[in-house]
Amino acid sequence: MNTPAIRILLFAALLAPASAFGQSIPTRHNEATVAQLQAEMASGSLTSEQLTQEYIARIIALDQNGPGVNAVIELNPDALAMARNADALRRKGMVLGPLHGIPVLLKDNIGTGDKMQTSAGSFALVGTPALHDSTVAANLRAGGAVILGKTNLSEWANFRSFESISGWSGRGGQTHNPYGIDRNPCGSSSGSGAAASANFATVSFGSETDGSIVCPGNANGVVAIKPTVGLTSRAGVVPISHTQDTVGPHARTVADAAAALSVIQSRTFDGLDPATGGVPLGWQGTGKKRPTNIPTDYTKFVDPHGLQGARLGVTIAGLSGFTNVTTPQPVLDAFDEAVQALENAGATIIKLDGPDGVGFTFPPADGEFLVLLYDFKFDVAKYFKTRVGVPVAGGDLQSAIDFNNAHADTEMPFFNQDIFDFAETINPDPNFVDARFATMAPDNTFPKGASYNQALQNGHDLGANGIDLALSTYNLDAVVSATDNPAWATDLLFGDHFIFGTSGLAAAPGYPIVQVPAGFPKLCASPTQPTNCTQYGVPLGISFFGTAFSEPKLIKLASGFEAVTQVRAHNLPTFAATAPFTNVQGTTLVKPTRRAAPAPAADDKAKKVRPHL
Repeated sequence: MNTPAIRILLFAALLAPASAFGQSIPTRHNEATVAQLQAEMASGSLTSEQLTQEYIARIIALDQNGPGVNAVIELNPDALAMARNADALRRKGMVLGPLHGIPVLLKDNIGTGDKMQTSAGSFALVGTPALHDSTVAANLRAGGAVILGKTNLSEWANFRSFESISGWSGRGGQTHNPYGIDRNPCGSSSGSGAAASANFATVSFGSETDGSIVCPGNANGVVAIKPTVGLTSRAGVVPISHTQDTVGPHARTVADAAAALSVIQSRTFDGLDPATGGVPLGWQGTGKKRPTNIPTDYTKFVDPHGLQGARLGVTIAGLSGFTNVTTPQPVLDAFDEAVQALENAGATIIKLDGPDGVGFTFPPADGEFLVLLYDFKFDVAKYFKTRVGVPVAGGDLQSAIDFNNAHADTEMPFFNQDIFDFAETINPDPNFVDARFATMAPDNTFPKGASYNQALQNGHDLGANGIDLALSTYNLDAVVSATDNPAWATDLLFGDHFIFGTSGLAAAPGYPIVQVPAGFPKLCASPTQPTNCTQYGVPLGISFFGTAFSEPKLIKLASGFEAVTQVRAHNLPTFAATAPFTNVQGTTLVKPTRRAAPAPAADDKAKKVRPHL
């Protein structure tokens, strides 16, 4: 279970057939887009093999060494072979898709039937690799992409403990944020977001149940698409919940994320995941059907003028902070500036809530946690039946709990597994009313407790009476809010420092989100000195929400915002040791030194040589 030793062996195996990379860190293709790279490869000025080597060199220099982002948990020993094959096909005139020859990284819970592990960051799943590709990995291979490796994550997709640290896993250690190494990359797709931000691949892929794609996008300053549940297959992905799980991309531009979604999606039933032939929870029972005209290419919806004429409902639901934690005013100010940018670009803003809003209220997601616990207990057991040659193969959730207890030194050095323990106690009867899930005023959704089926109904209603109702009532193109609070300093003792998050608006019903970098909060001296400000150094993003299968419209809106703001392009990550990195150094001390005694004055010297009397 020696993680550094495992990595060294894998890197050595991968680099053996390649020429020496030298000492310099490649920067030639930093921020290069999919379209730009395809143009270079089409012209013959770049090969997929060369590009793959560049990314590997950056990973070794900046991820495993140097500042130590620690986003990549494993490199694919076959990556260079895949790149050479892509080059060979291109020379024959065969280009398989928009990601042909493009190196990509996959979160370590997305199965690949190759030499790499699929472990969800836990040694409980380390051993014999997955027997088959996930549908997402198979689609990437069929599209000619180069699967460069796997990214670290919050272990078990951040569903093991209430006290977890985002970005930490027993197998992968702690991932850091390229904008400030002391800052957290958010989870659970932490490595995917950090890797895309650091230019370790052209695009990367994560998974989301509630916030695990969009929060790393927000924290690491990249675009993130959380697709409609069922638009991308979960077959071969380590699960939390078949009700809410989805797989989506991190990229540096909306266009790149759109291209990536085009390749990994399942437009029709993939034969493995029933969700790919149906509709998400929010549409179930409404008569709405899965579209038959799901696009093959989402990049055609990218529009630099995408905000002109748009009607956007802005919500501040949750932005005041959780419980007794208050959102800092600089964060709220940065969000206000982003909303003003939306309006300046031609959008009509309807404030849904708050003191000057129209009075719309989003219903609470009181049933979500029960749904996740119930699904996880039984979904993870089904997944374990697909694995062989790993400690929990053929087992169930109790098998994972037992493994963690037996290997607590590597699996639980910082936090426990109380969510695992809780999930194990869930009654398998979907109609059993569990009093532990009783809610209190003012919501009072479940005064005596809730059953799984009641919780599912609550998730459905959250879509119907939330995003769907807001869209129809005010004739909106999308709902908009800040994504999450900016990245906090990673703290192994106190855990995560979430202040707010808005992904829950779309999580339970299974609706899509597109997250885009929107600004950088500033700390200012006072309202009377508005120009005396220090940029805090970590990003803040905004999220565009829509109903199921509304990705085309959300991509259009997000690309319009990106075009007029160019937030990431003007604020690239610096790999600073800490954020902020200005005005925090203090004074520079000078080490005291012993000095020679000063020469005596003339009259003093005369006195000292006077003869004895």
